[in-house]
Amino acid sequence: MNTQCYIHGAWRRPAAAYPQPVFDPATEEAYATIAWATPEDVNHAVDSARAAFADWGLSERAERLDALQRLIGVYQRRSEEMAAVISREMGAPIDLARKAQAAAGLGHLEAFARALREMPLEFPFREDMPQQHIAREPAGVAALITPWNWPMNQVCLKVGAALAAGCTMVLKPSEIAPLSAILFAEFIDEAGLPPGVFNLVNGDGAGVGSTLVAHPGVDVISFTGSTRAGVAISQAAAEGVKRVSLELGGKSPNLIFADCELEKSVRHGTAFCFLNSGQSCNAATRMLVERSVYPQALEIAAQVAAETRVDLPSQAGAHIGPLVSQAQFDKVQRLIDHGMGEGARLLAGGPGRPQGFEQGWFARPTVFADVTPRMTLWREEIFGPVLTITPFDSEEEAIELANDTPYGLAAYLQTGDDARARRVGRRLRAGMVQINRANRAPGTPFGGYKMSGIGREGGVWGIEEFLEVKSYSGWPAD
Repeated sequence: MNTQCYIHGAWRRPAAAYPQPVFDPATEEAYATIAWATPEDVNHAVDSARAAFADWGLSERAERLDALQRLIGVYQRRSEEMAAVISREMGAPIDLARKAQAAAGLGHLEAFARALREMPLEFPFREDMPQQHIAREPAGVAALITPWNWPMNQVCLKVGAALAAGCTMVLKPSEIAPLSAILFAEFIDEAGLPPGVFNLVNGDGAGVGSTLVAHPGVDVISFTGSTRAGVAISQAAAEGVKRVSLELGGKSPNLIFADCELEKSVRHGTAFCFLNSGQSCNAATRMLVERSVYPQALEIAAQVAAETRVDLPSQAGAHIGPLVSQAQFDKVQRLIDHGMGEGARLLAGGPGRPQGFEQGWFARPTVFADVTPRMTLWREEIFGPVLTITPFDSEEEAIELANDTPYGLAAYLQTGDDARARRVGRRLRAGMVQINRANRAPGTPFGGYKMSGIGREGGVWGIEEFLEVKSYSGWPAD
């Protein structure tokens, strides 16, 4: 049980008691209690960040690097604790929680430290104009709002960037999976950051989140979540002309051309769709397959689904766990029903829980074939272990289908033709394109086009979201 906020370097009880349960997705039972903050607590947190910015905003690069390194050291020592907390609160299998979920947060912090060492923060406009000087300065107090599906990935993408930039901050994690953020606040405390640089308040989006976003003491907002919520945050922030960065939904295509390594590509693509029980904004959920190899691709994908184990998060191994909540389970079931009702061909899985699970929000790994752009499965982000497969006849059609979505977060491309990889990759309207199963390197920019968001996270690009650009004329010579 943790019914406190972390404000100005100390744990404090909220102004009023609003205890809220945290549920175990594998059992559907409440196993912890947190306290939601009040508007008064949000005010205290923002005031604390505002006061701390007077010094932290003027801190030297070396001081911020030292703070990041201390935080990295604490995280490294306590990463196993973090993995266990994430696994319990949002249902990630413990091996995934250890090797990907908790590890992602640490990797981002390390990438920000590298970026901060290397990126120019002050420099002359031109070498022949030394009195024209450019500086990148911290934007001020940041409101950070993070989701439940990759909790430390998103917390560290925001907190690490804000720290590196010299901002102070108030973090509001998801109320569905808040315990990892509470543990992270312990890491911050142990690392000895100055009071007020980092503050944590728990609560829902409609109450605590909206209060934080609209607060006049907040200068910059970084949000990850649904597109609907991102639109609402942008509207609220507009009144204060606040800087906003948004990482929102996705409906990412995976283009499978006949000249690729078909078995590897389809297997990898299907497993990637199911990873984290399909609860990833950049999941490759729309597989587009060249018609000449379409039948083989369907067989391979159905086989991968049949081989995908579903098990408890506490069990070791390469399996998928439950969905995070009853609401998420119900949404996935509704969309599976839509697919069956709208004429998509069910190859594997389907509605209901997997065999052997009478409780817990477990969903069956599901594959649909012959999905068309007019179907709900094509248009709506599912956020569950559901793959749709669609054939195409030409490169031009593949590109058209890939881009036929209001989202543009990621795209995946499988081909043995290097010229095609470059040609098609340039025409995919997505912020990230991964070719032939290549992984993204730590510190590369994460973010998308269209309704997938505004801005980028990670490395230099993530830090820049928390910096203002200032120009000086008449800068004194050294």
